[in-house]
Amino acid sequence: MATAQDYTKAFNDMMSAFPIDTSAFTEAFRAQAELGERMSNVALQAAEKSTEISSNWTKTTLSRMGNVTRVKEDPADYSKAMSEFASASAETASENLAAFAEVAKKVQMDTVEIMMAAGKTFSEEVNTATRKATDQAASAAKKPVNATAK
Repeated sequence: MATAQDYTKAFNDMMSAFPIDTSAFTEAFRAQAELGERMSNVALQAAEKSTEISSNWTKTTLSRMGNVTRVKEDPADYSKAMSEFASASAETASENLAAFAEVAKKVQMDTVEIMMAAGKTFSEEVNTATRKATDQAASAAKKPVNATAK
């Protein structure tokens, strides 16, 4: 009877001929986690600032509503109060929308800065890994040649 081929030894021999450096995977995971942390910080800061703007806008609007809801002696004073409220609300809206635009602009600038830095780091890591893999492949290719020459 024929015995079954032991593929374990052949597979182990093949894998040892092409050693894999798992530190590259660890480094890639770390780099991705750092990128995620930076992007999360940008998003959280923007959310915090946007919430602050919204809250202040709401407080200002509510405080101005007090004058609109007060009892007036002359009916024309109601339309005057509404007109003043509408005018002040339009001015506040313009200011707050500009503040939101500044938050968005900062998020955009920070994101571009982070992505540019990540791209530069990634490019450097790829170049280093490529050089290392090329050196390892050349080294592995020379081993069998030297072994058979003996």
